Amino acid sequence: MSLMIHAGATAATYAELADAPMPEPTATHAPIAHRSVVDMVKYSLGFFNHEIADENYALTADGLRFFGVLSLRSPHGDYSDTIGLRNSNDKMFPIGISFGSRVFVCDNLAFIGDHVIRRKHTANAKRDLPGLVAAVIEPLTAQRAVQAEKIAQYKTIPFNEDHARSTIFRMYLEQVINLQRLPDVWNAWKQPPHDWGDETAWRLFNAATYAMRGRVAENPRATKTLHQIIDGTVELVTGISLKTNPLH
Repeated sequence: MSLMIHAGATAATYAELADAPMPEPTATHAPIAHRSVVDMVKYSLGFFNHEIADENYALTADGLRFFGVLSLRSPHGDYSDTIGLRNSNDKMFPIGISFGSRVFVCDNLAFIGDHVIRRKHTANAKRDLPGLVAAVIEPLTAQRAVQAEKIAQYKTIPFNEDHARSTIFRMYLEQVINLQRLPDVWNAWKQPPHDWGDETAWRLFNAATYAMRGRVAENPRATKTLHQIIDGTVELVTGISLKTNPLH
């Protein structure tokens, strides 16, 4: 998998994360090493028996912002569960941990839950971070089961062209995609570049994440909203509400 980042970051190895610059701490800001964030998440995943199958990282040119995706070994056939990570030592955004999926055939990323650790980079936050990370990872087993059920439902629910049009337009209204991406989603829905099956909720979901490639890791909330939009159309088509999903 190549981790494409719209913000201009480039791929980095785990070893290279250690070379990222660390600004000097101040009275109000204590930078946290990107690799320390990775190590804390990897430790918590292992503690709760989640097996990492693949890992990909990216750094901005100045090394101050970091993005990562950890793919978890999964019993499900055509996608893997993922953990998205981000950290900033230039005060642009707090540490973030997201949970979602990656479709194997096309490397589409989508996050269904986004957990922002809204703590400033202070000495106390650095001390508390392992516990905060563990609290995010602990419920992951249940979240993975919910995601598997949701994707299985998507694959069985047919969408016609009217469903697709209205859903894509809602993606635009809720700022999941911009105006220029509208035809990209429609074209990927009508003529899929990969085998996403019949005209179902799953195919439309993949058409959208395919059109969003390169922007997901930096903005996990976009695909969380995408899930909610698809769920809304599913409810319209079937009468089945997915709004009780604990990941929303």
